[in-house]
Amino acid sequence: MKIFPLTLLPNDANIDFMRMRWVSIAIAAIIMFVAIGAMGTRGFNYALDFTGGNLIEAHLDKPMPLDAVREKLAADGYDSAQVQTYGSGNQLLIRLQPREGESGDVATKHAAEAVTKAVTEAGNKADIVRNEFVGPQVGKELALKGMYALVFVVVGFLIYIAFRFEWKFAVAAIITTLHDVIVVAGWFAVSGHEFDLTVLAGILSVMGYSINDTIVVFDRVRENFRTMRADPETVLNKSINQTLSRTIITSFVAFLTVLALYLYGGGSLRGMAESQMLGIIIGTLSSIFVACPLLTLGMLKVTKQDLLPKAKDEAALARRP
Repeated sequence: MKIFPLTLLPNDANIDFMRMRWVSIAIAAIIMFVAIGAMGTRGFNYALDFTGGNLIEAHLDKPMPLDAVREKLAADGYDSAQVQTYGSGNQLLIRLQPREGESGDVATKHAAEAVTKAVTEAGNKADIVRNEFVGPQVGKELALKGMYALVFVVVGFLIYIAFRFEWKFAVAAIITTLHDVIVVAGWFAVSGHEFDLTVLAGILSVMGYSINDTIVVFDRVRENFRTMRADPETVLNKSINQTLSRTIITSFVAFLTVLALYLYGGGSLRGMAESQMLGIIIGTLSSIFVACPLLTLGMLKVTKQDLLPKAKDEAALARRP
């Protein structure tokens, strides 16, 4: 029995995605190149994690709203202050980028004064228990390690999919995943929103989400190639339609979870939640409109021989003299 609200879309949906493949791939390529252009021309608004600055711990007699602390610091010239609690609610961890023209001991002294002023209220004494300057060299090392993590994940995906499916699927999946990552990163270049380690973590999680969704569709493609007597485009189209309801429901639930994190997780997690929300949307669309259509183009065009070992062996024997 079919329960329509739970399946969201009927199991016998027959949307002709392959007919739209040129348009969908062209739109995806344009968006990706715009994102690359934005990253190349505008760059990122790197946070303290990458640029260096002051790390300050403050202990308060009683908790105070984090947004109020950020507003006071912004009024004092620290626009991109990162304020979060740790331990009990009256312990604050604050990251500040030096004000323009300040560095070293001067920046450290002024940062401590600004924090003391921002967190001290009548009847709520504040003590600065830690004030350290994080040099830009540490930021460069973090950026480099982040790049290594990105390369490691891409190579790992490539090896896994090549072993599980076939090299054409691996290349198509990596292209789709890189598209999603580039678009999400490009959004932060276009918007100018802060790019910190939590955003980088969000982008890496986007890669995992995107590749998972693509593998589900590819697995159905492999099954249908073995059971259906039809041309590759028909098989690919059928596979997308069969997994469409599952894809949309999974994405919707994941989006609601990350939306809650964005709304109630505080400023320190907002960048990560923003990257994940955008990644879920882009990853869902790319698994439907980009991943399978790539398997109909040029060297990536998949055939029954690519997936059935017996058909491969027969084709190899037929080519022998």
